Amino acid sequence: MAGAFGFKGCQKIRGPQIRNLLEAKDFFLFDCDGVIWHGENAITGAAKVVSSLIRRGKNVVFVTNNCTRPRENYVHKFYRLGFTDVMLEQIFSSSYCSALYLRDVVKVPGQVFVIGCDGLRRELQEAGIPCVEEADDPDATIYDCDLSPDVKAVLVGHDDKMTFLKLAKASCYLKDPECLFLATDNDPWHPLSGGRVLPGSGSLTAALEVASGRKATVIGKPSRFMFECISSQFRGVDPAQCLMVGDRLETDMLFGSNCGLDTMLTLTGVSQMEEAQEYRNSDQTTNHSLVPDYVVDTIADFLPAFEELDEQSN
Repeated sequence: MAGAFGFKGCQKIRGPQIRNLLEAKDFFLFDCDGVIWHGENAITGAAKVVSSLIRRGKNVVFVTNNCTRPRENYVHKFYRLGFTDVMLEQIFSSSYCSALYLRDVVKVPGQVFVIGCDGLRRELQEAGIPCVEEADDPDATIYDCDLSPDVKAVLVGHDDKMTFLKLAKASCYLKDPECLFLATDNDPWHPLSGGRVLPGSGSLTAALEVASGRKATVIGKPSRFMFECISSQFRGVDPAQCLMVGDRLETDMLFGSNCGLDTMLTLTGVSQMEEAQEYRNSDQTTNHSLVPDYVVDTIADFLPAFEELDEQSN
């Protein structure tokens, strides 16, 4: 744990400190957006970091709340950006974990009404989860549209084609207390270039929570379920031997804290050092779960530590 290296929370580390951490940990969990890449551009040095970890026998997985593409597409993107060592089984997206939850945990006995992109639907279909087919007339309203009699769950993800009719239908399905209400993640927004923002799954979920008077069960970070998915597919995962690396305090750092993992904030994404320090100094103890154990400017800061380890082994 962080205390073993003599650091307090939110400690910026370099060189030998990173080397000691790399030697102490066996399992590395990386967020993608803002940590591994920005859009279609890899973070400088990130591919070499991932390759070096894998070459040293470390377990590397990627945990992302982005539910817009199936895992196969992620493999293609990793390869396209120079990450040639990444395999399908290393990728855990909120869409994939939502499919596992519906299939293996709750064993949903009927159809799922999906508010989300095609990538989310593909993950559900590959898991054998039946989804309600959208076949409404363009002029249909909640007064005259068809409602499926066999919907047993509503799943909300990112949907750039969200409509009032989808919101209204989901609200109707959720009037049944036996109908599950799930969300892939609760990310409120995502940064875009030029200072613009993209509303996230969490904003759509919030609208449906108000409309239905119910609270959604969140599958992705910071929920523990994503880590449970990893633990079920990799033998002997010890939280004490894991490091969660992310760029967002409210999701990545909280996820790590909820799962008993050491956490590292990289400053190439959403959250910055000042925010982490504010949480650390907060009088509200719940905010302390958002504070990273370690901070680096970029995961490329791992590279000098790898060089030191190579020199030691020669």
